[in-house]
Amino acid sequence: MATITKFYGEVLHRKIDLSHLYPKRKEHKLPKFLTKDEVKRILDATENLKHKTILTTIYSCGLRLSEAIGIQISDVKSKENLLLIKQSKGNKDRIVPLSQKLVDILRDYYREYKPKLFLFEGQTGGQYSPRSVQQILKNSLKKAKIYSPATVHTLRHSYATHLLENGTDIRIIKELPRHNNIKTTEIYTHITDVSKLCVKSPLDFL
Repeated sequence: MATITKFYGEVLHRKIDLSHLYPKRKEHKLPKFLTKDEVKRILDATENLKHKTILTTIYSCGLRLSEAIGIQISDVKSKENLLLIKQSKGNKDRIVPLSQKLVDILRDYYREYKPKLFLFEGQTGGQYSPRSVQQILKNSLKKAKIYSPATVHTLRHSYATHLLENGTDIRIIKELPRHNNIKTTEIYTHITDVSKLCVKSPLDFL
């Protein structure tokens, strides 16, 4: 097509536009994620127990925001260290493992707040507001002095990235956050592969 365009321009002295015939390239964006140190600083900066528990649960289990606020008390199987996520994206249920650290935090939280139906409830009952969760993270980012652009969903991306960094099989990671396609999970390998290479910048040799 470039040759035809050139031919028309040089030989026939006519300008033609064949750009509509070129295939459109899909954007390839790496997911935004936080480092382990940044996540720790965020959680440490979150002093309110309920707020800390919400953010810790989202990160520890790799949850979407809608999944986190939709958790019911009966979904938490603390004896088995399992969490049931009902009707997640695609109307599919799934089970994720619970960290013992998270179980301990959840027990402290439950004793203090005594939620009735949903694990995280608003002041008047019912599901916690998604906007409030976003505000919690925004405040914690400010307190922790972390200026990386991050949303609650960034915690989910960080979960998958950190699992890969710790050597977890990519096929297992695909199932835990319930990615529809392994290619979605493979995006995170671009991040971890560069990290593992430990390639020095040419600046280091000056």
